[in-house]
Amino acid sequence: MPLKTTDTTVSDFEEVFERFKSENSQNQLKFLLFLADKDPSTSLSWCPDCNVAEPIIYEKLKASEEDVVLLRAYVGDRPTWRNPSHPWRIDPRFRLRGVPTLIRWENEAAIGRLEDHEAHIGNKIDALLPSN
Repeated sequence: MPLKTTDTTVSDFEEVFERFKSENSQNQLKFLLFLADKDPSTSLSWCPDCNVAEPIIYEKLKASEEDVVLLRAYVGDRPTWRNPSHPWRIDPRFRLRGVPTLIRWENEAAIGRLEDHEAHIGNKIDALLPSN
């Protein structure tokens, strides 16, 4: 089914996140994917785990029998992300510890998540999707 993606950064996150949450959610699965920024010259992330996980996550979400809305939230460059006070590290909604982190969002809350060390594992991504 269709995969609709929207990108955001720390600077415009709250506005974009509000639109994401208010989007008509009937028959839609909502996911947040927190990623490291990409280098414009290579189109690769500074985070090796992100480079491995991203294509697998997209493949699995596109294969879902339901429409999927994906909000990709870019955490910034490595020094920005390493700061213990990074907004998404301390935000009680997310409490990120690593990137990539994939979160299934439903009813104003995270109902499932995969952290950096497991976000590339296909059967774990499948477990976040409803069984068909």
